[in-house]
Order: sequence, then structure tokens, then C-alpha cells
Amino acid sequence: MSNVLSPLRALLGTSSEAAPESLASRLNWLRAGVLGANDGIVSVAAVVIGVAGATTAVHPILLAGAAALIGGALSMALGEYVSVSSQRDAVRARITRGEAAETDDVSPVSAALASLTAFFIGGLLPFLCAVLVPVPPKVPVTFAAVLLALALTGWLGARFGDAPPLRATLRVVIGGAIALAITFAIGALLGTGVGV
Repeated sequence: MSNVLSPLRALLGTSSEAAPESLASRLNWLRAGVLGANDGIVSVAAVVIGVAGATTAVHPILLAGAAALIGGALSMALGEYVSVSSQRDAVRARITRGEAAETDDVSPVSAALASLTAFFIGGLLPFLCAVLVPVPPKVPVTFAAVLLALALTGWLGARFGDAPPLRATLRVVIGGAIALAITFAIGALLGTGVGV
């Protein structure tokens, strides 16, 4: 359990280990956590909003949302595992050749679990909104919840990375709004095209 929580501790600077983690290691966990959460929020929201544009029936939205949530989380975990493993292999090869000093050895499994968890938690919000909110306000409520969640992750990412918060927040909110508008429009066009 402590391995799963170590990325969160690293981000918050509350690692229980004696030696503090380096800035590079904290930024690596920050990247994995923020990107995972943002990807979960936007990816799952785009799928459920797109399907909601095509149909008001809950069952297709539930199926598509569950597939996006689970498939996306597994994909993020695999991508992070491969990325960190490749990075670690390259660093170890340079150390073996005497080209680099020993640095933080990031665990690919911990990075994968952090990405999986961040994506799943991020994607859970739009999934639950799209499945549980009744039909008339379903799309606007999901849209609003997603934009608020993206604003929070943008602000947190800037906060932990010591970057200007307004620019980071606007970047993810505007990008998310564009993605949702496009997928809803495509879903609506496809839904009317097939007579759903």
C-alpha cells in the first residue's frame, strides 16, 4: 500500500522516507498524476458526452463510459510503465558506461499504478454524471462538472509545479471545453443520421 501512496506523498512533499525526493522525481509524479487525471476527465467525458449527443438512453452511455474508463485507465498504466521502464533502462545504461551519476530510480510499477489511479479517479466524475443525472440536465451538468474538475487539476498542476496558475487552468479548461463541444456535435450528427 505504501508503494501506491508514495507518488501522492512525493507530490505533496510528505514522503515518509528519510531522504527527501529530488525535484525531478516530484515533477515526474506530478506529470503522471496531473496528466492521468486530465486524460481521465477529458477522455471519459468526451466519450459519454459524444454518446449523449447521439442518444438519451442510459444503457449505451453506461457501456461506452465504462469501456472508456476501464480501457483508458489500463492504457495510461501501460503507457506510463513502458515510458518509465525505457527511461530507467536508458539511465542505467549511461551509468554503466560511466556517463552519468546514479539518480533517482523510479519504479515503473509505481508510476503505472499512479497513472491508472489518477485516470480512473479523474474519469469517474464524468462517468457518474452522465449515468446518474437525469436526461434534461445531463449534458450541461456533465459539461459543468468536467470544466470545474479541469480547473482544479490545472490549478493543482500549476501549484505543485510552481507555475502561473491562471494560464495552466485556462489551458486545460479551454482545451476540455473544445473537446466536449466537438464530440457532442459529432454525436448529435451521428445520432440524427442513424435515427436514434
